[in-house]
Amino acid sequence: MKFFSILFISFLILHPTFSQSPNSKLSDTAEIIRLNKLGYDNRMVDPTQTLQYGEKALKLSKKLNFLNGIGESYRIIGIGKSYKNENESAFESYLNSLSYFQKTANKEGEAKVFNNIGNLYISIDYDRSLEFFHKSLKLAQDLNMEGLIAGLNLNIGTVYQKKKLYNQALISYKKSFINFQKLNNLTGITACLQNIGVAYFRLNKLPEAETYLKDAITKAKEKDQNFVVAGSNLTLSSVYIAKGDYGAAEKSINEGITYSRIINDTRLEYDFTFTLFELENRKKNYQAALGYLKQIYTQDSLVYKNNESIKLTLRDKQYRQQAKQLENDRIILEQKYTKTLFWASSVVAALAIFAIFLLFRNNQKSAKTNKQLLTLNQEVSQQKEDLNRINQSLEEIIDERTKDLKIKNKKLSEYSSHLSHQIRSPVATIKGLLILEAEKLIDQEEFIQQLGVCAEDIDQKIMNINETLNNDKKQSLSL
Repeated sequence: MKFFSILFISFLILHPTFSQSPNSKLSDTAEIIRLNKLGYDNRMVDPTQTLQYGEKALKLSKKLNFLNGIGESYRIIGIGKSYKNENESAFESYLNSLSYFQKTANKEGEAKVFNNIGNLYISIDYDRSLEFFHKSLKLAQDLNMEGLIAGLNLNIGTVYQKKKLYNQALISYKKSFINFQKLNNLTGITACLQNIGVAYFRLNKLPEAETYLKDAITKAKEKDQNFVVAGSNLTLSSVYIAKGDYGAAEKSINEGITYSRIINDTRLEYDFTFTLFELENRKKNYQAALGYLKQIYTQDSLVYKNNESIKLTLRDKQYRQQAKQLENDRIILEQKYTKTLFWASSVVAALAIFAIFLLFRNNQKSAKTNKQLLTLNQEVSQQKEDLNRINQSLEEIIDERTKDLKIKNKKLSEYSSHLSHQIRSPVATIKGLLILEAEKLIDQEEFIQQLGVCAEDIDQKIMNINETLNNDKKQSLSL
C-alpha cells in the first residue's frame, strides 16, 4: 500500500497536467487568448506577425492540451496565410481548426471558421463562398454573435459585388456598416466605407464613390490598416481615371503600390498594373500601355492556373478532411458505444450484486422471522393448552354451581310452598283467635295460651326451613 502511495505521488509530481498549479494554467490560457487576439488584430497591418502570434499560441495550447486554444490558433494561422495569399495552406489550417472546434462542440468557433473558408472561396467560386457564409450566418444569428454578423454582411456584399449584383451588394454593405457603428468597430467601419465606395463606382456614381473611398483611406491610415489603404486607392485611382483627373489617379496608384508592397500582396500589385494600363491607354501613351498589357497577360495566365490549382486543391483537401471527420466520428461513436457498454455492464453488475445482497439479507431476515414465529407458535400452543385447562375447570365449576343453584332453586320453591301453606295455617289460627278475643268469646288466659302455641309452631317451621336451606346435604324441605 505504501509503494502504491509513493508511485501515485510521483505521478502527480512528474505529470505536466498535475505539476502545474491552477493559477499557472489560468495564466497560460490567458496568454494563449492574448496571443491569438494580437494575431487577429495585426492581420491587416502585418500578416507575418499574425502567423508568428498564431504559431506561438498553437505551441502553448498543445502543451496544455487546450483544445479550444488549438482550434483558435489554427484559425489565426489560416487568416495570416490567407492575407499572404497562401490559400492552400490557409485552407488546411482552417480545416484543422474546424476539427478541434467540432470536438469541443464550440459552435462560435465553427461559425468563425465557416466565415474564413467562405473568404478563401470568394475569388474562385462565388456559390461555394456564399454557401459557407450562410452556414456561418445561421450559427452567428443563433448565438447572437453581433460582430460576426456584421462581418458576414460585409463578406456577402463582396460576393454580390463580384457577381455584379451591385445594388444587393450595397444593401449588405450598409447593413454591415450599421452593425459595426453600433459595436464602435473602426476596422469594420473602414472596410465598409471602402466596399460601399467600390459599389458606387461600379454603379457609376463617381462623387459618392470618391467620398466613401477618401473617408476609408483617412480612417484606415489612422488605424494602420494597410490592406484597406491599398484596396481603396485601387478603386479611387479608377474613379479619377473615369473623371479624367490623371494626376490624382497616378498619385493614388503609386500610394496603392507602396502599401501593396508593405503588405506583400502580389494580387493587389497585379490589379494596380491593370489600372496603370487603363491610365496610360486613356492618356494615349500606347507604348507604355502595351508594356503593362503584356505584364497583365503573363500574370493573368499565372493567376488563372493558380486559381484553378487552388480550387482543385481546396476541393481535394475538403473531401479528405470530410473523410477524416467521418472516420473520427465513427471512432468517437465506437468509443461512446464501448463506454456506454462498459457503464451499462457496470450498472447491471452493481444491480446484480445489490440484488444478491438483498436476497442474502432477506434470507437472514426470513430465518430470524421464522425462528421468532416458531417461538411465538410454541407460546401460543402453551397458552392454548392453559386456556383449555382453565375452560375445563370453569366448566366443572359451572356444572357444580348449576347443580347447586338447581337444588337451591328447588329449596326456594319448596320454601315458598311452605310459606304459603304450612306457615299460613298458624297465622290463620292467630287471626281467628283475635276475632274471638274481639268478640269476647274466648277466655283471656286461653287466648294467650293459644297464641303461644301458634308462635311456637311458626318459629319451629322457620327454623326447619333455614336449616334445610343452609344444609347442602338436604336437597328438599321435607317437613
